[in-house]
Amino acid sequence: MQQENRIVGPETVQMLELGHPWVIADSHTKRWPSGQAGQVVSLTDSAGRFLATALLDPADRIVARVLSSKRIRLDQSWIAAQLKTAINLRSCHADLAETNAYRLVNAEGDGLPGLTVDRYGDYLMVQIYCAGWRPHLPLVTRALQELLSPTGIYEKGRPQKTRELEAASDNKRYGRLLIGKPAPQQLEVRENGLNFLVSLEQGLNTGLFLDQRRNRRDLMTRVEGKRLLNLFAYTGAFSVAAASAGASQVTNVDVSSGYTDWAKANFGINHLNPKRYEFLVGDCLSVLADLAVKKKHYDIILMDPPSFSTTGKSRFTTRGGTSDLVAAALPLLSDGGLLITSSNHQKLDLADYLKELRRGALKAGSDLRVISMAGQPEDFPYPVTFPEGRYLKYVISVKAR
Repeated sequence: MQQENRIVGPETVQMLELGHPWVIADSHTKRWPSGQAGQVVSLTDSAGRFLATALLDPADRIVARVLSSKRIRLDQSWIAAQLKTAINLRSCHADLAETNAYRLVNAEGDGLPGLTVDRYGDYLMVQIYCAGWRPHLPLVTRALQELLSPTGIYEKGRPQKTRELEAASDNKRYGRLLIGKPAPQQLEVRENGLNFLVSLEQGLNTGLFLDQRRNRRDLMTRVEGKRLLNLFAYTGAFSVAAASAGASQVTNVDVSSGYTDWAKANFGINHLNPKRYEFLVGDCLSVLADLAVKKKHYDIILMDPPSFSTTGKSRFTTRGGTSDLVAAALPLLSDGGLLITSSNHQKLDLADYLKELRRGALKAGSDLRVISMAGQPEDFPYPVTFPEGRYLKYVISVKAR
């Protein structure tokens, strides 16, 4: 079937020619004829020159996502070819030693914009960030089944207003089984030789952020004999990594008692007695103030907060909130100690993030020196033409005084 054309404006033409995969809604796209989410169209300039094949999502701010700079047919054969390329990239370039939980398809980074696929042991998890993929989901699942023969394939929905839902989503079921056998309520997976429990049905997230795998492995090389304070500990993956690598003390802080119990379970399945470690439930800024009163000190303080959270009267945003956290944490950090800060906030670039760290250091009157910066691992690739794809910022700094 011949694809309908959609004319884009000169600014979008320029972006497409530079290889950017998104068409953002503007005055030109508002004049497009009505279309359905999932419709495959040809993007052209005003002279009718073909630019790209794209997937429509008319109700979204990103009204179309580029599938190819060539004319293609979105069918199972084309999807399978994209998946094979993605699988090959991981087998050739990703360090997955003693790991069976990783990203298999990273949306724009693997030529399937708006679609991700994660592997959790013998199961796959599909997530759709673009309604345009909804009509094509059966093609995706069939291709995955033929290529990988998983025990089951799940989809975990990405509802609107996820920021507001995050705090109340611990026990809500967002995942559903698309094909195959259901997974255990708590599925055990392996990362860097350690075991972690994930949930493919409950909550907005599975309980293990796969993009931090390489950073957790790096932490394991730094913690022997050290006292670690892990803020926003979530289900304790960084803490388990530290404890298993010989940290002398691990203190976990998270506002959710449910996630704290999950963290204790993760300690347990790695033969680490949770009673030997500290778990504090509360708002991180309030806990930091209390620890300062008690004159607690740590050799490493790690903070990986959500981009946005609201808990009780406390509201956190990466832009602005990071500096307050850093300022509150630095008095508890020993001279020569490491402050490890991380953010997955896509709209905050690295330069602005470093400014947040600078503000926090100045507030605390500390000399903070960056010694390492990292991002996501090899299974989270992104096109060089798509800077938004480099979202993860992981900064290791030394407190000189």
